[in-house]
Amino acid sequence: MDYKDYYKILGVSRTASADDIKKAFRKLARTHHPDVNPGDKKAEAKFKEINEAYEVLSDPDKRKRYDTLGPNWRDQFNGFSGARRSAGSYPNYDPSGSGFSDFFEVLFGRSGGQGFPPGANGRASTAGMRSRAGENLEQTVEVTIEEAYLGSQRTFTIQAPETCSACRGMGQIGGRLCAKCGGRGSLNGQGKRLQVKIPPGVDNGSKIRVAGEGHPGAGGGPRGDLFLVISIKLDSAYERKGDDLYMDVDVDLFTAMLGGSVPVTLPDGKRLSLTIPAETQNGSLFRLAGKGMPHLKSEGRGSFYARAKVVLPMRLSPEERGLFEQLARARGVEAHP
Repeated sequence: MDYKDYYKILGVSRTASADDIKKAFRKLARTHHPDVNPGDKKAEAKFKEINEAYEVLSDPDKRKRYDTLGPNWRDQFNGFSGARRSAGSYPNYDPSGSGFSDFFEVLFGRSGGQGFPPGANGRASTAGMRSRAGENLEQTVEVTIEEAYLGSQRTFTIQAPETCSACRGMGQIGGRLCAKCGGRGSLNGQGKRLQVKIPPGVDNGSKIRVAGEGHPGAGGGPRGDLFLVISIKLDSAYERKGDDLYMDVDVDLFTAMLGGSVPVTLPDGKRLSLTIPAETQNGSLFRLAGKGMPHLKSEGRGSFYARAKVVLPMRLSPEERGLFEQLARARGVEAHP
């Protein structure tokens, strides 16, 4: 028998967890199942290969032998007593046992430990299946520094999925994939407007939970939740490091040399007067405590750092140039025209 790389077939690494393997199988099985691709021989062959790979990698003992023995793993496999399903065959519902179809258990999940009661044709039906909560959804939301500084109220339009009315969210009818939803258990719904509060202090990766706006549940189960994942929009004026903010502040040469004050504008629009001591060097940092970003999960704020950016005068008049040359001579600096 030719050696088959089951990990490659499922698109997972050799260190993949059992959950990763199951997720990969579910995704591929939904795409290549014969009921979704009637008459497509390539899809049928691919599905058999996927099922064969999952049959081995989902069984800890078989997987261990496969990893250890490679192409000869079947020759050394003793297995359970009785007949073994042939490699690549379709998993079926067994009406004589507790009997949950291997394929549909993985693809749609087992409900409360019960199988599907067999129908008259020996296939599973959705009757008696317990409800199952819907999966959560995530959606990235871009917010500005100003919104993160103050908090805001945003209105979003989301494409909320709806429960498939044909299969009631089960993804299958009578043991076959639902033709209406393709086995997903849900259909794209109409756009829905939501008003969501963005709390002050959110940062990249922060998540805001909107209860009950995720995928619909199956069999009357509750909907999952929607999680808005925050992405902070880059800002030309402010640089954020944790809950501290940094801003370059223009300081003219004369104020830098003699001292004075310059205005600083915070993200909320408030203007502060920043005292500049005499002989301030370019790049000097001035800390304004408690004027940075709000702490998301606690009281207080970070700091605001104003970075002095000394601006040299331009387009000097002859008189001004003469004064600078006089200053240069006084400082022992040789001036070049």
